[in-house]
Amino acid sequence: MNPSPRGPETWEQLHARVVACRACPRLVAWREEVARTKRRAYRDWEYWGRPVPGFGDPEARLLVVGLAPGAHGANRTGRMFTGDGSGDFLYPALYRAGFASQPHSRSREDGLTLRDCYISAVARCVPPQNRPTAQELANCRAFLVAELHLLRRLRVILALGRMAFDGTLRALGQMGHAVPRLAFRHGQVYPLGEALPTLVASYHVSRQNTQTGRLTVAMFDQVLATVRELLG
Repeated sequence: MNPSPRGPETWEQLHARVVACRACPRLVAWREEVARTKRRAYRDWEYWGRPVPGFGDPEARLLVVGLAPGAHGANRTGRMFTGDGSGDFLYPALYRAGFASQPHSRSREDGLTLRDCYISAVARCVPPQNRPTAQELANCRAFLVAELHLLRRLRVILALGRMAFDGTLRALGQMGHAVPRLAFRHGQVYPLGEALPTLVASYHVSRQNTQTGRLTVAMFDQVLATVRELLG
């Protein structure tokens, strides 16, 4: 199936559609309010304040799926997992595993490139209290479906957190694949069948998890080592 009623898309066309989206009034209002009021530490920034497109290598075999942009992270910088504590945990790990050219991601102009890795999310706008509604997630799902179509070499999907895990399965189902019901378990590897990528689950890299020890550096490095083994 084609991800767009207009036919096959390029990456540039998809990113333009993402950035222009205003499908969810609550999210539009919140992302723009955050961008207008700002956080004091970033008062000199011009916030992105729009939906955030995916980022990375268009020939990637690994897709990392998160939940949503951070209010003062990606909603400020315009790049997934950039400018907040989640990114400060994620990108050094990707660098250690050989998927990133540098161990930090601070802005869209910082020179970072990803190798064999693409980063996306199940929601493209920052939600209040970091909780998108079921309808908002459904509205956004077509963007993830489109990325799955465009990632023609995809072998492994790493889902960060239960909502990303469930949203990835729903996206694959929306593409017409017969996907089983699966339980989220950190570190678990789920082969989804012939011609489908393998799904790997991890706790989200949020500060709520990393500062409490629920997800440690060693635990996440092990998840990425498993991903490397699967890629071969």
